[in-house]
Parts: sequence; C-alpha cells; structure tokens
Amino acid sequence: MVNFEVYQDDELIFHSNSHWLHPILEFEETVKGKELKYHLLQVRDKIIGRAAALLLVRLDIKKIHAHMLSHPGRDILEYYKIDYSYDLLVDKIGCQTEDLLAEKYDPEEAYTLIKQRIKENLTK
Repeated sequence: MVNFEVYQDDELIFHSNSHWLHPILEFEETVKGKELKYHLLQVRDKIIGRAAALLLVRLDIKKIHAHMLSHPGRDILEYYKIDYSYDLLVDKIGCQTEDLLAEKYDPEEAYTLIKQRIKENLTK
C-alpha cells in the first residue's frame, strides 16, 4: 500500500511513500505553480489525523479516503464539510502533532506550527 496518492479523475498524478506529514508537503511543493483544480482532486492516505486533515483542507482538497482516520481528523473533515471515507476509525493515532493541534481549526495556523516543528527537528 502506498502511503499517499492523489488522483485527478481516475488518473494517479502523485504518490509518495514518505512518512508523517511529508507526503502532503511534498505534493504541495511538486505541484506549486501548476494549474490544478485542487477541489476536484481525490486524496488517498494511509493515516489521517488532525494535522493531515488540516493540511489537506489548506490545499482545498474536497474528497479524501483514509485507510485509518482518527476522531480528531474526522472532526476537521466534518467541520470543513469534506467528502471523506475510511476503512478504520480510531480514537487517536498516537502522534504528537495531533496533540499539538488538538484545539486548532485554522489550516494556516496548523501549517505554520507544522513547519516550525520540522525546522526545530532539523536543527536538533
């Protein structure tokens, strides 16, 4: 199973086996400047927690399938009225980032906090 896939119609346009939130950030970097209608894309992700949900909302992704979805991730998808499905719903995914963003609903604020966390980990 690939960790992260993006489809336009039925055509696979991006995939990544990176871990954590890196596939979403890689996708954003890869398609920067391209004419994509993000709201028409479909994302399939292995694990979606609150952080991943916020990043996908930030990208204006409107259709998401998760193999595993956390309740905090589902809360975000429902709050932003995203069309989603999942194979397995769990209470939490055991991710520190999900805890860090527990009370956050603003995708831009979440993105800033995630980028700060990446930067801090790189300097350790």
